[in-house]
Amino acid sequence: MPHLETAIKMTLDRWYGSVASLDKLLSVLTDEQLLKETAPGKNRGIYLLGHLVAVHDDMLVLLDLGEKKYPELTEPFLKLADKVATELPSIAELRSYWSNQNALLREKFDQLTTEQWFEKHTAVSAEDFAKQPHRCKLNIIISRTSHLEYHTGQIALLK
Repeated sequence: MPHLETAIKMTLDRWYGSVASLDKLLSVLTDEQLLKETAPGKNRGIYLLGHLVAVHDDMLVLLDLGEKKYPELTEPFLKLADKVATELPSIAELRSYWSNQNALLREKFDQLTTEQWFEKHTAVSAEDFAKQPHRCKLNIIISRTSHLEYHTGQIALLK
């Protein structure tokens, strides 16, 4: 397998592994546990789950793969801190959104060619990309994998 395809496979394998880790954790956590703070005065599990769905939803736009599927999650989970928004989707809805969002991302990722993974993402200008070609779509997956793993570690504190 040529080097670029290997790099893509390694990156996506880690992404899918991280998604699977949170899936496994969510399968054992109750809704009551997800309503708790990860530590006194810190974010609740429901907020972290909604935040991850919203961030993954943004990836569709960043990777130029389509529009957000859940734009209503931007305000409560990206713009506001936990416990500020007065109305949130239910945990059951967020669990469903999480599964649906990741299935959609997998479908979209499977359609990208090797060359497309190394194209610029939508948050970088053509001028900046010419100077910094590492600011590509694949790099979004790398950074979002770290983000996902960080919050999965926080959610694990709810067990």
